[in-house]
Parts: sequence; structure tokens; C-alpha cells
Amino acid sequence: MSKKVPGSFTIILGLMLFALFFGAGNLIFPPMLGQQAGENIWIANAGFLVTGVGLPLVAIIAFVYSGEKDLVSLSSRVHPVFGIVYAVILYLAIGPFFAIPRAGNVSYEIGLKPFLSAEPGPFPLILFTVIFFAITCLLSLNPSKIIDVIGKFLTPIKLTFIGLLVIVAIAFPIGKFQSPQSDYTTAAFFKGFQEGYLTLDVLVACVFGIIIVNALKDKGITNKGSIMKVCLLATGLAAVVLVVIYTALSFMGASSVSELGYLSNGAEILARVSDHYFGRWGMVFLGLMITVACLTTSVGLITSCSTFFHKLMPRISYKTFAIVLSIFSAVVANIGLTELISISVPVLMAIYPITISLVFLTFLHPLFSGKREVYIGSLVLTFCVSIFDGFNEAGLQITAVNDLFHKVLPFYEVGLGWIVPSLVGGLLGLLVSTLRHK
Repeated sequence: MSKKVPGSFTIILGLMLFALFFGAGNLIFPPMLGQQAGENIWIANAGFLVTGVGLPLVAIIAFVYSGEKDLVSLSSRVHPVFGIVYAVILYLAIGPFFAIPRAGNVSYEIGLKPFLSAEPGPFPLILFTVIFFAITCLLSLNPSKIIDVIGKFLTPIKLTFIGLLVIVAIAFPIGKFQSPQSDYTTAAFFKGFQEGYLTLDVLVACVFGIIIVNALKDKGITNKGSIMKVCLLATGLAAVVLVVIYTALSFMGASSVSELGYLSNGAEILARVSDHYFGRWGMVFLGLMITVACLTTSVGLITSCSTFFHKLMPRISYKTFAIVLSIFSAVVANIGLTELISISVPVLMAIYPITISLVFLTFLHPLFSGKREVYIGSLVLTFCVSIFDGFNEAGLQITAVNDLFHKVLPFYEVGLGWIVPSLVGGLLGLLVSTLRHK
């Protein structure tokens, strides 16, 4: 019989989810969105919340609902080969190639660099990343304690830091909203929707769902209904906290323009805002907040990636993967924040739509009896469009294809041209499956 879940444990799970999601990208993108959106902040923020909060938490619920044991088994509903290839690409994207190094790099850019000379050279970044990922590695070597470490200790510290800045920024706004900039003038919602991609949260949600299920099983919770109930409550709590924090950070950015001007990135906005309210101590405060936020996400990702690759290659131990991934991430972090983001955006534009389509197909799985043709049709057509979105972001524009897609695909101009092909592909797959069986 499945045990009853204590309410305190559900709260810890919810706070853990918030802590895992609220990492490097989540801190730097909302303030930048606020500055650029200006008077259109609320509709732009709504778009950001769809991909930055709604879809990631829906993805966790989808994984739990599927009853599958891991991402490979879930994505193998499309095809066994796809399951392995897709899972490897996703874990590399949210792990040592992009998300984990970005966490260390953002921590350095805001937590240490402002206190150094104008041209500090490469040594401070090397030293910082060595220390940062050494701590990450130590925490990741004992994955059974991740709930206690993140949920009970690191999350309250981070919430305290963030809460103070948010309260002050809302109570005493720096200035009035300015006119929207660039795409936020005419397509604020869709621009905010795409900005949510950069957080990587829908991708990591497919991984964090495993942590939720395993944590409940460790507590003796095995009934699917009980697991779903706790998952819904925990994700609901995480969603509320994330919505409040994201909206407050967007507001902070929007209200800062009249005094601080338009700044180059979200990290600089946060640093200048903290300096505005708290002076030099504000920089120390912000540095601690950023470092703790990025550390929690880094620990969660190292843990998840090491577990995955250990299952894929069981001859290599979990601890070996944790150490190797930590070292590799420290090396990649020294490339620089700007370079990491510029490299990641084209990849995200290509694989994000596939992940979103897979999430919704998981919910619809019983309706089409899990027919593989439906999965294949939907994801193939989705990829046929999203791959060109990736090319466009990489500066490899194919004019003939873009012109054709602009004419025939709704929402292509706002980066959502894959939606209709995803639906059509699923229906075609259902038709093919029906004809084959007949």
C-alpha cells in the first residue's frame, strides 16, 4: 500500500523544483525582457510565463502521467533509435555543453567580476570556475541528499536574497515604463514566448520529473494516483513562486530604463539595479543571490546527467561521470557567457518545438492508442520547420525556404511556424496507421 505523503515533504518538493528551475537564464532574461518591452511588459511577460513556467511544469506532469521510468523510454514511443539519440542530445544541451557551464559563467560575471579591475584577464575566471564546479561536484556525489540540500537549505537562502530585492524594487520603482523596443512593439507576446526558450526549462523539465518520481518512491510512495497528486501540488507551488519572481524581475527591468538607460544584458541590469538600491553592498547581495541560484541548478543538472549517462554506459560509475562532467563544464564556462548564448540559441530553436510537441503527444497518447505513426508524423514535420528556425538564428538563412514558409505557415514570422505542421503531421500519422491496420 502506498504511504501518505506528508504536507511538509510536498512543500520541500515544490521548493526544490523552484530552486532547480530558477537558475542562470531565469535570472538574466526577465529583466532584459522588461527593459525591451517597456509599456508592453505585461503581455510580453505573459508570453514568457507560458514557456518559462507553464510548459516546463506541464512537461513534468506529462512525464509523471506517462508512467515511464526515464526520458529514453518516453521518447522511444517515437522509435527506439530516436529515443536514445534525442535523450543524448537533450542531456548534452542541458548539461555540459550549455546549461551547466552557463551557470558557472553567469555566477562569475555577476558575483565576482564587478569587484575586479576593468581587464581582469583569464585567471580569475579560471579560479572561480574551478571552485564553483568543485562545490557542485561534491554536492552531486551524494544524489540521495539532493532533496535535503536543495529543498531545505539552499532554497530558503536564495528566496531570502531574491525576496528582499523584489520587495524593494516594487515598493520603490526606479522610474516609469518607456516605449517598447524592436519586436516588442508589434509582437510582444510572441517575442516573450521565444525568450522563454532561452531558460532551457522545458528541456530540463523532462529530466527533473525523474527526480520527483524517485524522491517519492524513496519515501515509499508507489501508487500512480498519489504520485500524480503530489506532483500537481508541488508543481503548483513552484509555479506560483516562479510567476511572482519572473514578473517582479520583468517589472524591475521595465522601471529601470528612465534612470539607468538601455543596458546590454540582464546581468548588467541586475547589477545596476542592486547598486541603485543598496550601493556596494547591493553588489555583494546580488553576487550571493546569483551564485546560490546557479549552484542549485548546476547540482541538479550534474546529478541528472550523470545518472543518465551511467545508465547508458553502466561500466562507468556515476561518480566518474559527475567528476568528468564537472571538469568539462568548468572548461566550457571559460569560453564566455556571450559565446555560450550565441551558440545555444540556434540549437534551442531547433529542438524546443520537438520537445513541446512530444509533451502534448504524451497527454494525448491514450486518444490515439499510442500509435507510433502519430508520433513520427508530428515530430518529423515539426523538425522540418524548426531546423530552419535554427538556421535563421545561426545566420544561415535559406531565402527560398523562408519565403515559402512565410506564405504557407501561420505564425512563421514569430517563430511558431512549426505548430500547424505538428498538428497536420500527427493527423497524417493517424491516417496512415488506420489505413495500414485495415
